[in-house]
Amino acid sequence: MALTGVLRPGHVALRVLEMGPALKHYKDVLGLIETARDDKGRVFLKAWDEHDHHSVVLREADEAGMDYMGWKVASVATLKKLATDIEQSGLCTDLGWVPAGEHPTTGERFRFTIPTGHVMELFAEKGIVGNNCGTDGENINPNPWPDGLKGISPSRFDHCLLYGDDLDGTVKLFTEVLGFGVAEQVMAGEDKSFMIGAFLTCSNKAHDVAFIRQPVKGKFHHASFELGSWEKVLHAGDVLSRNHTSIDIGPTRHGITRGETIYFFDPSGNRNEVFSGGYIYYPDRPTITWWDVELGPAIFYHDRKLNEAFLSVFT
Repeated sequence: MALTGVLRPGHVALRVLEMGPALKHYKDVLGLIETARDDKGRVFLKAWDEHDHHSVVLREADEAGMDYMGWKVASVATLKKLATDIEQSGLCTDLGWVPAGEHPTTGERFRFTIPTGHVMELFAEKGIVGNNCGTDGENINPNPWPDGLKGISPSRFDHCLLYGDDLDGTVKLFTEVLGFGVAEQVMAGEDKSFMIGAFLTCSNKAHDVAFIRQPVKGKFHHASFELGSWEKVLHAGDVLSRNHTSIDIGPTRHGITRGETIYFFDPSGNRNEVFSGGYIYYPDRPTITWWDVELGPAIFYHDRKLNEAFLSVFT
């Protein structure tokens, strides 16, 4: 599949209550790599196998949660076209341009608020720092992983799960304007026609972002990071336990997306996930549908029942 529009999740900007404990968590336990700090007090980090300058932005604030999620697009021309398409759709509010350089090494970004109340942005340019695997140049004769990894050490920032009220408008925006596919959906009601969950992809992954319908605006459920194998998910559980990190649930498996997973919290209460597995998605693949009465195995396939905190705790 040729990726010509939105390529992938590019970054997530999170609010943390205290920067010191947050950095210990994200650098030493999760194992992200710090790439920059700015005069606003923000810290920029990346996972080891990401070539772009950063994928996580931390900002100290009085309330935890997500400031915005950014998406890498294929080119500057694509950025301009999608910005126009978003404006003409009438689905978004608070549209505007963020100047180049507001994030380190990053070009201008187009920012907008989607119907569920979340702030999103598109960008085409970000500095390449590589993954430190090459022995004679960054991508020449590389090793399979670099030395000096810490903690869980995921390979990339993968997706977010977000809570909001206007799921219909947001799905319309992502599918009809931004070109995403619906890989999986959760349906409710007597005739199972009322969508309460949507797992959306712009790539070959089972999801790049997911939304759950809740009577709130702009809430953050979790940011997820990819590990590559079930064995690494189990290892993540060991790392979390020895660091006395608050675990939400897992290791276990999802029915939705088939991913192997463990959920845990940063010191500010923001939920993180590390996962592996899933399946390859193509645009002609039929959407997988789950009914609300089967939500237990859909979310936690092994014990087939819901964890109430998983549904009700968000920032």
